[in-house]
Amino acid sequence: MPPHISSMNPSRVNFNSPRKFRTTLKSKCKETFFPDDPFRQFKNEKPLGKAKKTLQYFVPIFEWLPQYNFKIFRFDLLAGITITSLAIPQGISYAKLAEIPPIIGLYSSFVPALVYTIFGSSKHVAVGTVAACSLLIADIIGSKVSSTDDPTLYLHLVFTAAFITGVFQAALGFLRLGILVDFLSHSTITGFMGGTAIIICLQQLKGLLGMKHFTTKTDVVSVLHAVFENRHEWKWETAVVGMAFLVFLLFTRYLRQRNPKLFWVSAMAPMVVVILGCLLAYLTFDSKHSIQTVGHLHKGLNPISIKYLNFDTEYLPYTLKAGVITGIIALADHSLKTAVNYNSGCKTAASNFVMAIGMMLTLLFLAPLFSYTPLVALSAIIMSAMLGLINYEEAYHLFKVDKFDFCICLAAFFGVALALLRALLYVARPAACKLGKLPDSTLYRDIEQYSEASSPPGILAIQLGSPIYYANGNYIRERILRWIRNDESISHANGKAVKHVLLDLTGVTSIDTTGIETLVEVLRMLEVEDIKMKIVNPRQEVLEKMMRSKFVDKIGKETIFLCMEDAVEASYDFSVLKEEQGREEQRSGVA
Repeated sequence: MPPHISSMNPSRVNFNSPRKFRTTLKSKCKETFFPDDPFRQFKNEKPLGKAKKTLQYFVPIFEWLPQYNFKIFRFDLLAGITITSLAIPQGISYAKLAEIPPIIGLYSSFVPALVYTIFGSSKHVAVGTVAACSLLIADIIGSKVSSTDDPTLYLHLVFTAAFITGVFQAALGFLRLGILVDFLSHSTITGFMGGTAIIICLQQLKGLLGMKHFTTKTDVVSVLHAVFENRHEWKWETAVVGMAFLVFLLFTRYLRQRNPKLFWVSAMAPMVVVILGCLLAYLTFDSKHSIQTVGHLHKGLNPISIKYLNFDTEYLPYTLKAGVITGIIALADHSLKTAVNYNSGCKTAASNFVMAIGMMLTLLFLAPLFSYTPLVALSAIIMSAMLGLINYEEAYHLFKVDKFDFCICLAAFFGVALALLRALLYVARPAACKLGKLPDSTLYRDIEQYSEASSPPGILAIQLGSPIYYANGNYIRERILRWIRNDESISHANGKAVKHVLLDLTGVTSIDTTGIETLVEVLRMLEVEDIKMKIVNPRQEVLEKMMRSKFVDKIGKETIFLCMEDAVEASYDFSVLKEEQGREEQRSGVA
């Protein structure tokens, strides 16, 4: 049934004067860069209190250190020792993955851990090497300089890329631009990490089979071609040892999944593999069945490497590319050490300090002992970690819930950037729907979702669900006109010509000048067809821009409403109502 005209006055839209530019800019900056409202703690504080909280905010160690005690330290000590046992084999393994000396992998868990203890804001994060970043650095830098032909230059470029990564991430933090990571959808990360894991696992076949010659490329075809082309180098002894280590590591991970309390078994497993591998390599040294090892590791703390940074313009594009990409990937990476640190019961960032002390003692006294670490053991450790990144259960979940997300996951898995395409489609083709009134209510909902909803005669109600701006203005205009044409074609059969178009802007969070021009153009086109346009529930920012651009003057304040029901009642054509009632009487008389 058509709606009845309400006897009550509808609620009025607030047409207060638009806010000043400084006010809107401050509000936008706060919501964009400070969504967590970090400044709330400074309210009602005296100058000394504000200075203290400012220091605690930028240097978090001053927040938890005054309350630190031995009871808390016991938990951090256990967590620190646990992640140290994981950091040592991972550091050596991932250095091998980046094609740099193994000792540098140990350096990466020493100084960074000390820095994070002071400046880190999360008590659970454990810093260190990342497999995907190691692979990307080797691939990008290796495309310009060979790690075997010129290892010194290659290493200096890796240092430079790492420096750029640090500067890039520091800039993101200082400028509060972590929002960039939000553009990496969960499906993209799932697919990318799975694809990267497969590539890394295939590359570990070199160590697992005891091969000496291998490709430096990372694509699947090149890797498999190298494996079978050099099959005469395969060593069955190395393969048996490698498979035994891999099965052991996977079994400990299975135990952790079955019983989370046994997380320490999985955390200690890589160190056990390294120790057993060192003993095996030492016992078989100089025999015909000897196993390849990492070679000599010298004692001592890492020297200052800033003097080795290379900003030569010939290599700068490669170091910049490697630095920025690895910086973003590292932000999105879910570190295994962080999960172990959390499960170990860490209470503060001091667990990183314990790890740093453990790495320092290793570098000063124990590093030469790891010279016997077999390459096959490192390959098994890397493969075990990478297999854990292949989240097939999540991929299956995406397939059941959202087929497009599943396609993005597959695309990221195979190295195709569809996630950006989807983001652009969301922006350029925003969600919009035709509304109808639900029976016995004042609610208006999508008529495709609710088949019982019906459009009032002569009225086309449309809901827009995204910002209106230059990228989608043409689409929105054409979509509105298409709905009108569709309704007009139907109207020839039932006599319900479109007289009013109601645009529900509840979901429109912002609008630019092109978006305003789009609405002006739609208004003009509708006026030519003798169709009235009304606006429903524009948000504050949208309404302010409409007022500044004089769009409100063009359309009239009386055509802007607070809710859809008010707009329908105000625009309802009584002649259409009478015709509808007459047809209903005729149908009832015939019946």
